[in-house]
Amino acid sequence: MGYRVAVVGATGAVGREILKTLAERDFPIDEIVALASPRSAGRELSFGDRVLKVQNLETFDFKGWDVGLFSPGGSVSAKYAPIAAKAGCVVIDNTSHFRMDPDVPLVVPEVNPDALKRMKRNIIANPNCSTIQMVVALKPLHDLFTLKRVVVSTYQAVSGAGKDGMDELFAQTRGSFVNDPPKIEQFQKQIAFNCIPQIDRFMDDGATKEEWKMAVETRKILDPDVSVIATCVRVPVFIGHSEAVVAEFAEPVDLARAREALREADGVILRDEREDGGYVTPIECVGEDASYVSRLRVDPTVPNGLAFWCVSDNLRKGAALNAVQIAETMIALDLLPRHG
Repeated sequence: MGYRVAVVGATGAVGREILKTLAERDFPIDEIVALASPRSAGRELSFGDRVLKVQNLETFDFKGWDVGLFSPGGSVSAKYAPIAAKAGCVVIDNTSHFRMDPDVPLVVPEVNPDALKRMKRNIIANPNCSTIQMVVALKPLHDLFTLKRVVVSTYQAVSGAGKDGMDELFAQTRGSFVNDPPKIEQFQKQIAFNCIPQIDRFMDDGATKEEWKMAVETRKILDPDVSVIATCVRVPVFIGHSEAVVAEFAEPVDLARAREALREADGVILRDEREDGGYVTPIECVGEDASYVSRLRVDPTVPNGLAFWCVSDNLRKGAALNAVQIAETMIALDLLPRHG
């Protein structure tokens, strides 16, 4: 027997990736529905070898549906996720709205699957894309050496801002070759041939909200005693977030043991060859499931330090895949009841 699955925000970049991931992983589905705003109702979307007609979220009845994979934007999730949850549909939400709610588990299945057992509101939060790939890479190292502090600089793809962000990079890049002035709408400055050290709004302490998310989410998922400082930068890459991570541990680090732990870790692929091209770049991780770790080395400037480079497909592991893996883990733990 399969499940009745609703994909909310199905017409967006992440929603489409969720549909693709469900089909590729042969998720046990008896019935599936694609939901979006009224203006998208009636559009057709691919799901494996089938075509789904988008239905109107605003008039949809979630009663009898088993799981809802939400990626419609924070304000939409804030309104409709509780409605779905009250109707008995388990919501896995990809927006930031519920992440720091103490009654909502924030889950990366390779890192803290047991948090699913503490679900109280029928809602589970999917973490920020940049947080997900980092904690997947840090978890095996934390288990070995006990993580104390992380300094991370991110190089985040424009797809993190959705299809409109990708369109803006494309239009500005094309326009630069014919001397068209850049049209700036989705980002604070020109993104083509540029780097922008601001993702989300500024907070009172000078950090951006994206940087704050990485700190508080890492503590909630991995360990409340870990300190994190992030600098998050938007770069002119379409898909694939990159991170330069410097981690400080409580116990002495052993590079050979760190390599072995990363090789054996679920969700991690270590490619660390100390030669030209012996590392993974964002263009190589597109469509892949793993967090790729490269450039692993001892940091001699702090006691018990390690530095590494990490890349991952932000639409896939950073969003859609992690949400689907949460649902798969709930099935494995017998936490996802069927209503059919």
